[in-house]
Amino acid sequence: MQIFRAHVLVCGGTGCTSGGSPQIRTRLEEELAKNGLDKEVKLVVTGCHGLCEMGPLVIVYPEGTMYVHVQPDDVSEIVSEHLLKGRVVQRLLYKEPLTAERVPHYGDLPFYHKQQRVVLKNCGYINPEVIEEYIGRDGYAALAKALGEMTPEQVIEEVKKAGLRGRGGAGFPTGVKWGFCRNAQGEPKYIICNGAEGDPGAFMDRSIMEGDPHRVIEGMTIGAYAIGASEGYIYVRAEYPLAVKRLRLAVKEAEARGLLGDNILGTDFSFHIHIKEGAGAFVCGEETALMASIMGERGMPRPRPPFPANSGLWGKPTNINNVETWANVPEIILKGADWFASMGTEKCKGTKVFALTGKVQNTGLVEVPMGITMREIIFDIGGGIPGGKKFKAVQMGGPSGGCLPESKLDLSVDYESLTGAGAIMGSGGLVVMDEDTCIVDVARFFLNFTRAESCGKCTPCREGIKRMLEILDRIAAGEGKMEDLDLLERTALMVKNSSLCGLGQTAPNPILSTLRYFRDEYEAHIKDKRCPAGVCAALLTYKIKPELCRGCTACTKVCPVGAISGTRKAVHVIDPDKCIRCGACAERCPFKAIVRA
Repeated sequence: MQIFRAHVLVCGGTGCTSGGSPQIRTRLEEELAKNGLDKEVKLVVTGCHGLCEMGPLVIVYPEGTMYVHVQPDDVSEIVSEHLLKGRVVQRLLYKEPLTAERVPHYGDLPFYHKQQRVVLKNCGYINPEVIEEYIGRDGYAALAKALGEMTPEQVIEEVKKAGLRGRGGAGFPTGVKWGFCRNAQGEPKYIICNGAEGDPGAFMDRSIMEGDPHRVIEGMTIGAYAIGASEGYIYVRAEYPLAVKRLRLAVKEAEARGLLGDNILGTDFSFHIHIKEGAGAFVCGEETALMASIMGERGMPRPRPPFPANSGLWGKPTNINNVETWANVPEIILKGADWFASMGTEKCKGTKVFALTGKVQNTGLVEVPMGITMREIIFDIGGGIPGGKKFKAVQMGGPSGGCLPESKLDLSVDYESLTGAGAIMGSGGLVVMDEDTCIVDVARFFLNFTRAESCGKCTPCREGIKRMLEILDRIAAGEGKMEDLDLLERTALMVKNSSLCGLGQTAPNPILSTLRYFRDEYEAHIKDKRCPAGVCAALLTYKIKPELCRGCTACTKVCPVGAISGTRKAVHVIDPDKCIRCGACAERCPFKAIVRA
């Protein structure tokens, strides 16, 4: 076995790839060869390491030095200074926003201090396209244990004892769900991995499939053994080409080594996995719509019962869990239920992966123990709000989630607490908003998304979401009435209580939560004809402060409709009847003389 004195890890997740990491890898190969280091330094392309805001990332081991915002032109300096001379390239280190100090070791970054990486333990450390690297970190040891030392019933009991709940949003006990399918009558039985992640800004499942595909496959295979399934499907969005590529490769690698397919590890247990690419419909995240899509039908939900455990794919017993749920299974079987249950809260065991996005310093992928507070995630891990702005709200649970205000920052992140506060765990999207965010506009955005993604099958969802959006459009345009708020709330409750599937039942959550916590902002739009955040164009007016205007004419040159008049070195004025409130003049004015009124 070849021994290397150093390893250079290049993030190969989608974010860093789009930022140029393939070019960085190529330059590294060239520079290492040119300097005679290609036999001493191993180059490893990994999955997402989490700190997406700082990508592309390059980490040098054994020092653990993390270089951020790396560009191809930086590579020669990294090789010549760090790998040849042992001198850290200071300018490429992470810089703390408050202290401006450079952090040489990635383990010292506050971003990682409160994280507990279970599902993500391999992401960012191994090459996901090399099965030996997964095996080298205890990969497939849990499968060997399950097949060699445990009965299917014992596997299910271990998952029950661990307290693993479905990470797709509903939080249903995973072991109980498996038991239903195992006890159901009918053959063959199927299992499905739901990778139809469709929430705007969410990339948890994508990153797991890209960075550690064998973990998902191993978890599914253990689940298939426990349930008695012979066929499995990974349903993944076609918009995730890197995940699709690595999953297909991982399946082939596992089959070639007897870890998947017929007579796995020399036993009489056989299990086959198929990759199904979805067309990106958000509604196909709902399990019955997803199954319809796999079977070649239009992805539309159907009433339940019968539940998939009794009648799923082609009318046969079927178990569905999402990517993160399956990825937890190998750790539970290998390390035991007690180990897993030691993390989290009494009712919510283990960890949860979140995609932290929006107005926060350190956007990225994080994994934290259940029960952590929102404040810890946003301010301790995320680094707080950039630009000295004030925190306003956090949207949790994707477009079907709720907006929580500052008063809920110390709420425990668990299923029951979040539901009680008017939000949901969802699959793990966290969108942070600052004081410049208009809550009415946010509600419109998410409602517009769910309207476009509704399958249209049931009337409450199809018509109710449209009516709510019409009311929000009136309010944002300054044409709302106070009675609209009561109508909006009644309609939201009707849609929530009478829609067929989870999309319709949760689509009103942004409305209900924002009315609950930010009603005053709705009232400002209606009563005062004012958008407090200055976002809703119809409610904005711009004026020029005479004492600041120098008559430079910069504003007249950028105004697209000729709404500004005035001669050079004289005070200019804005015609409110012509102004389209685009804000271009305010952005261009060098003297800050143009303000929103």
